[in-house]
Amino acid sequence: MNTNPPNFYGLGIAPGLLEALDSLKFSVPTPIQHKAIPIAVAGSDVIGIAQTGTGKTIAFTVPMIQRLHQKKGRGLVLVPTRELAIQVNETVEKLAKPFNMLTGVLIGGASMLHQVVALRKNPQIIIATPGRLLDLIGQQRLRLDDVSVLILDEADRMLDMGFAPQIDRILRLIPKDRQTMLFSATMPEKIMHIASAHMHLPVRTEIAPTGTMAENISQELFVVGKELKGKLLEKLLEQYAGTVLLFTRTKRGARRVTQMLRARQHAAAEIHADRSLGQRKEALEGFKMGKYRILVATDIAARGIDVKGIELVINFDLPDDPENYIHRIGRTGRAGMEGHAISLATPDQKKDVRMIEQLIKTEIPVAEHPDVPSERFDERLSSAPPRRHSHSHAGRSSFRGHYRR
Repeated sequence: MNTNPPNFYGLGIAPGLLEALDSLKFSVPTPIQHKAIPIAVAGSDVIGIAQTGTGKTIAFTVPMIQRLHQKKGRGLVLVPTRELAIQVNETVEKLAKPFNMLTGVLIGGASMLHQVVALRKNPQIIIATPGRLLDLIGQQRLRLDDVSVLILDEADRMLDMGFAPQIDRILRLIPKDRQTMLFSATMPEKIMHIASAHMHLPVRTEIAPTGTMAENISQELFVVGKELKGKLLEKLLEQYAGTVLLFTRTKRGARRVTQMLRARQHAAAEIHADRSLGQRKEALEGFKMGKYRILVATDIAARGIDVKGIELVINFDLPDDPENYIHRIGRTGRAGMEGHAISLATPDQKKDVRMIEQLIKTEIPVAEHPDVPSERFDERLSSAPPRRHSHSHAGRSSFRGHYRR
């Protein structure tokens, strides 16, 4: 039974913000918004455990703007990547505009001069990556002694990327008399340390435990030799007409796959750390607007991708971290739509697949394609105890089937 309210009324949101949400067509709160907003509006520190694409940005932006409108101070939103900073700013800017609040984005890869000019306008809300923020503080272009609301978005990813020392330095520069909201997909020990050391009696709210999968995403796994991945990818792309988000493990792999797709006349773009900020923005916008049907991405670069209507996610390479499997496939099947995820594994990756299956508590159905020779995992266990199977869209294409596992 859905206990969410039919709209944002009753969550403690001020009338002006309710009007702003309504004008932006935000009408029904997501579970994390429903749980986190009342806690944050009341002034408490918040720890929100939620996956990417669950509406976290609105969950922290509404309380932040409401507090800043009522009291003096500045809001600071720390994010792990440039793309996520830009994406967060798009939402924050729209909600802040009716209250005449300026936002500033401080990220690497963009002109520092332009960011200095933006800071001179005294934005009330700053969205930043840790490195560039500290660079500007070191140049005495910015102080944090007026920050009254701090947001740590995708905190687990910031720590995974090695930002722990920078985050610690930033937290020590911000007044202790502040409200802190921390959002993370997981709750590792390092996050718990931040919470205990830098937050005041935080209220924890969790909408989906680690390993939770969306029910409307079907999954498939193909086991093929490495040399046949390209051929299988081409066959799979013939079966789908919609947009495709394709993941590779490395930047080099992303470049290689993108070149291969373009050589075969596919409209494809790439997004990874070796691409300039302008190139990454162009690729993402082109993907959103339909210029590119396929977006090839690495895990870190993909953290800022929030695009509706992605039909298919392809794991051309399995992720190094099983947690990233959840982040990857969670980018399809959003807003109640059906989604599909296909993973390509080589025969020596049985252990990697098992780790993913253990995390998601689901056995991923193995399929084969009639035009591409399939293989089995090396020494794959045939006597594994039965587990719950991920549902598959049976009959959607003629080649789908299962190996006897």
